[in-house]
Amino acid sequence: MRRTLIRLLFAVALPAVLIALWWLTSDGSTNVYWPPLRTTLKTFPDVWTGDRLKTDVLPSVLRLAAGYATAAVVGVALGTVIGSYRRVRAVCEPVLEFLRAVPPPVLVPVIMLFAGIGDTMKIVVIASGCVWPVLLNTVEGVRAVDPVMKETALSYGVTGVARLRTLVLRSASPQIFAGLRQALSIGIILMVISEMFAATDGLGFTIVQFQRSFAITDMWTGILVLGILGFLLSVVFQVVERRVLGWYHGLRAAARRSP
Repeated sequence: MRRTLIRLLFAVALPAVLIALWWLTSDGSTNVYWPPLRTTLKTFPDVWTGDRLKTDVLPSVLRLAAGYATAAVVGVALGTVIGSYRRVRAVCEPVLEFLRAVPPPVLVPVIMLFAGIGDTMKIVVIASGCVWPVLLNTVEGVRAVDPVMKETALSYGVTGVARLRTLVLRSASPQIFAGLRQALSIGIILMVISEMFAATDGLGFTIVQFQRSFAITDMWTGILVLGILGFLLSVVFQVVERRVLGWYHGLRAAARRSP
């Protein structure tokens, strides 16, 4: 119980300090671009009503989920193949290094030519950026599978799908989840960027509309919504990660306790 309270204290300490600094530095501000935090918080419930959450936040979350899921499936599948075969890795590595060096926002106009300006374009933009950390971490995780465990699996006749599921993916899962964590933050950024191009709804579209109409306080409320959304998604991700990687965290805890 005490350890839980200490962890909770450390988790809320820095956000509390940052909010207090924001409140103090902005209090009494007359700058139209830097409204007081109390004014932003007072405006928040008037701007982000239930209808606006449904029409702007929900579509953004659904696009993010679709793009993120696509990137996860493609990244893990390709990463497993590339990491398992040395010749495939040698052929694909130069192309992968070239493609991942291209910033996804630069590809938005190109993707618009092929996918249009609807939800498909936004999902493709999100997936195109999220796939790289998942793919590269999966490759490294698969390559790092213990050779002794591979030989042991073969000696016991564990092959095919069973070997892939119980040995390769399980051993690589800590690094796969590290890539998924990186991809989540990238996905949120690309979600906003994609909605700034030829969109009619979504968080990115709404924040830009507030900025263009000089509703600066409303724009700051949108930024707060993005921060809250990112925090909630991070919490959900941590819950899933601890559930899936319970065995891994247990091994690490046991290793720390051992003399």
